Amino acid sequence: MRKEIHPEYKEVVFLDTSSEFKFLTKSTMTSDETIKWEDGNEYPLIKIEVSSASHPFYTGKKLFVDTAGRVEKFNKKYRK
Repeated sequence: MRKEIHPEYKEVVFLDTSSEFKFLTKSTMTSDETIKWEDGNEYPLIKIEVSSASHPFYTGKKLFVDTAGRVEKFNKKYRK
């Protein structure tokens, strides 16, 4: 592999905002927010809306994700 063309692959914490479930894994994603993990180290924090802890397929519960606000915002921004 060529050097200096690949993004940095490092440990990050993902936070499921709908269930407050957190997990530590490796990713190329970055964030300005950080969180102190159970091992005492600080890691970048990536907030997500759905994970295995809140996804209907894994939980068996229905979940309503508010995407209407995003669509309305998009239409308002690009309306002629």
